[in-house]
Amino acid sequence: MRSDANIAGPMTDPVPGPRTELSGEDVSRETPPPMDDTPIGRAAQLAVEALGRAGEGLPRPEQTRVMVVANQKGGVGKTTTTVNLAASLALHGGRVLVVDLDPQGNASTALGIDHHAEVPSIYDVLVDSKPLSDVVQPVPDVEGLFCAPATIDLAGAEIELVSLVARESRLERAIEAYEQPLDYILIDCPPSLGLLTVNALVAGAEVLIPIQCEYYALEGLGQLLRNVDLVRGHLNPKLHVSTILLTMYDGRTRLASQVADEVRSHFGGEVLRTSIPRSVRISEAPSYGQTVLTYDPGSSGALSYLEAAREIALRGVNVNYDAQHAHALPEFSQHDQHSSMQEGIQ
Repeated sequence: MRSDANIAGPMTDPVPGPRTELSGEDVSRETPPPMDDTPIGRAAQLAVEALGRAGEGLPRPEQTRVMVVANQKGGVGKTTTTVNLAASLALHGGRVLVVDLDPQGNASTALGIDHHAEVPSIYDVLVDSKPLSDVVQPVPDVEGLFCAPATIDLAGAEIELVSLVARESRLERAIEAYEQPLDYILIDCPPSLGLLTVNALVAGAEVLIPIQCEYYALEGLGQLLRNVDLVRGHLNPKLHVSTILLTMYDGRTRLASQVADEVRSHFGGEVLRTSIPRSVRISEAPSYGQTVLTYDPGSSGALSYLEAAREIALRGVNVNYDAQHAHALPEFSQHDQHSSMQEGIQ
């Protein structure tokens, strides 16, 4: 599938949705401090910078990049990462499709896509061989962003797929038959290593692993990597782990720093320099059917996802990433680490 660089042009309003507006009225008789020194001034300045960087645009990949967002541990930020990276890439001018493979349908909810039982969904694509184009819906708040929703029917797909021909490659064939030009396809996997996740791994070329900066997030990571090796060896030779993103990073705790340093020591260049901090805004956004990019574009979470998307896009075209604006993690010495952490990655 080829990406058409002329499809998506610059957008006049890259981030629709609520914004923080500044009032020119004085609410105090005292002389107000300079705007940049007030919380609302700093937030507004960050929002302007974020919108400006989103409007700059990024180089488009020569071919569609199919990225599988996977980690069998729940609660590490898979869905949050999928929808916010997708929105960030779309705001940078790309055409992006989110494939929701989680029966809970959280990615569909966060993107404001209806996914009740009667809605055509990715279940129909996998089980009934329905064309992917029949279930894809445009995301209302972000131009160039699309979603193939998941419904509760997907919960039974694991059992129904067992008896079907070529059960591991049904998603791959659906994506190959999709004729609309796309720059990125992000597949949100369920927190398991079943047939739905295997379908995603067969369909994709790149694996993006979000890792929460806590010890439990490291346990079981080795099993995921072994599954990736098995799929690469038997079903999809082009599959590889291209990106690891550290999420829910809290710089106030030593544990977060130790986990981050341990992950970097094992995976090196695959780990993005940008990390995603703990953010109330990121958690609030789905309740409004939005990503954090449209809900609060000046928040630390929105800025972090914009930079992570920028880093991913530049890596894809072999352009060096300028980490000036990245929320990069500090380096820590080896003697600060717990040796037991290595057991989860082995």
